[in-house]
Amino acid sequence: MAMGLPRLVAIAFTLHLVSILPLPISLADEITSIESVPDLQKLMYVAVDGYPCVRLLNLSGEIGCANPGLNKVVAPIIKLKDVKDLVQPHTILVTADEMEGFFSRVSNDLSFASQIGGVLVESGSSFQQKFKGLSPDKMFPQAQFSPYENVEYKWNPAASSIMWKAYNFPVYLLSESGILAVQQILSKKEMKHKTYTSNVAEFNMVMETTKAGTHNSEACLQEGTCLPLGGYSVWSSLPPINVSSSNNRKPVVLTVASMDSASFFRDKSFGADSPISGMVALLGAVDALSRVDGFSNLKKQLIFLVLTGETWGYLGSRRFIHELDLHSEAVAGLSDTPIETVLEIGSVGKGLSGGMNTFFAHKTRVSSITNMTLDALKIAQDSLASKNIKILSADTTNPGIPPSSLMAFMKKNPQTSAVVLEDFDAKFVNKFYHSHLDDLSNINSSSVVAAASVVARTLYILANDSKDTSNSALGSIHVNASFVEELLACLLSCEPGLSCNLVKDYISPTNTCPGNYAGVILGEPSSKPYLGYVSDVSRFLWNLLADKTSVQKRNTASVCSKGACSKSDEVCIKAESNKEGTCVVSTTRYVPAYSTRLKYDDGAWTILPQNTSDSMGMVDPVWTESNWNTIRVHVYTVQHSVYDNAVLVAGITVTTLAYIGILVAKSFITKILKQD
Repeated sequence: MAMGLPRLVAIAFTLHLVSILPLPISLADEITSIESVPDLQKLMYVAVDGYPCVRLLNLSGEIGCANPGLNKVVAPIIKLKDVKDLVQPHTILVTADEMEGFFSRVSNDLSFASQIGGVLVESGSSFQQKFKGLSPDKMFPQAQFSPYENVEYKWNPAASSIMWKAYNFPVYLLSESGILAVQQILSKKEMKHKTYTSNVAEFNMVMETTKAGTHNSEACLQEGTCLPLGGYSVWSSLPPINVSSSNNRKPVVLTVASMDSASFFRDKSFGADSPISGMVALLGAVDALSRVDGFSNLKKQLIFLVLTGETWGYLGSRRFIHELDLHSEAVAGLSDTPIETVLEIGSVGKGLSGGMNTFFAHKTRVSSITNMTLDALKIAQDSLASKNIKILSADTTNPGIPPSSLMAFMKKNPQTSAVVLEDFDAKFVNKFYHSHLDDLSNINSSSVVAAASVVARTLYILANDSKDTSNSALGSIHVNASFVEELLACLLSCEPGLSCNLVKDYISPTNTCPGNYAGVILGEPSSKPYLGYVSDVSRFLWNLLADKTSVQKRNTASVCSKGACSKSDEVCIKAESNKEGTCVVSTTRYVPAYSTRLKYDDGAWTILPQNTSDSMGMVDPVWTESNWNTIRVHVYTVQHSVYDNAVLVAGITVTTLAYIGILVAKSFITKILKQD
């Protein structure tokens, strides 16, 4: 009885204390049913969707973001506009229009940077109209690869260069649902006016290179804590090339576009105008040309090349040229054929202005071949008079061609005759170049259709080697605007994204949202790679191009099982989307895209010594991405330690008083019992 009484009194006091003290998190208005511990965890610790900034490395150091140590980062959230004098690390909530100023301050103010625990970035299409531009790249992107000396030229006036610096704290771009989750938790605190709790963000963004202390590409490749940036480019010919015969090889007209972009955030690199609009224009042109008969009778061979890794040292174009020099299997049927001219399709999504689609032709040098391409563009323009399309020559005061894959061709052979078609003249009109805001809303589909129309007819003129505009075949070449618009929706949005019918007709995508970041190259590079190591977009392009450039499409085609065809000139398409693929006659190849300074041997990557004959290799940074296990961000509410201490003191005080009360009551009861 004596032992039971103190316990009962203590419980009574505890219940009374709980009833009069406010709980740190009131869940009564939110919880309908909690059936398990995981349910409670999900309620208390809200997972936030978004896109991380990750750690990238090169031969001289690091860029990007990561947790500073080996553990999670937990820091209270504060809006940038409310920041005054921070005395402890905080998670700073930054809007897109504050990004440039914030990261510039971090780089210039070390005391401020030391109090940054992490960064959450709010963004969205609404921010695109709020400010003049946001480009985290440089004024002259990849200037070290320029074929001319004026590397101080400002092609990108909106540049801030913030993506090329290293930040020793995690940075996370919030998705729309992530923004709502953070705003909801912050608004609850504001409504309840509680001063004893904090809303915190928890970042689990630990990089393997941080764990191992490998802070450049050479060190991390040796330790296996990173992988080289790269992937797989795709090329295809129209009509298919007879690889088994070297007779009657035709001069090549090479058409080039890029499939990869970049931004501050790894998986939010749509690159709508730069460069995906150009790639879609190329695909639209290929689709239009695929419906023209008689290509085997034309005087020149059309080759379509879609490159990846161009943002990170022109990996795709440099490797393609290197494979040509090696006469490798990746370029079989092409390596012995002279490339007469190159036409690159760059940024073409913002050509529409005042009802006119205007594009600028930037040429590598003055030559008869270059003039032939410019003449073909003019003829194509005139044949499309009703489409309000204008092709202008770029300003002769420009220092040279703008940043483009042509730079790799020019560095290899300064006599290359080539033209790159862009929607700008002397400077980028894309104010969100290499920004997460360069999305579908940043371009005009009619501009892309116009560019595709000009390119399709220009290529036919070049392949036909004729200036005869009365040719009925030229007038019959029409770009399918619906096809172009569907491609844009598939490749530049998350709804429908890669789950669109067009993509699913060819492959089974592993992701819905197309990131368009080059990614890393997995396993041993090969012209016949394991498809699990090839990105969704590369696999889709390979299947689409193989289909569009194939012959005998209307004939009964053989079925292929396990992705293989019996004839050497056939490839198997749509094997992913269907139980059985279809064999078609097509010359379509994968080409590995990775630095020419790298070698894969015995399951590991090594860096090759510099080769003075490879001028671009001499300045190649050799980009790699740190390995990482899991990237997660949670937000939740915690009590201040002062409040915890106060509760502890109150608990001790109440317990002490309760014990004294029990002793007094016991003594009083004992006296009464004795009297009785």
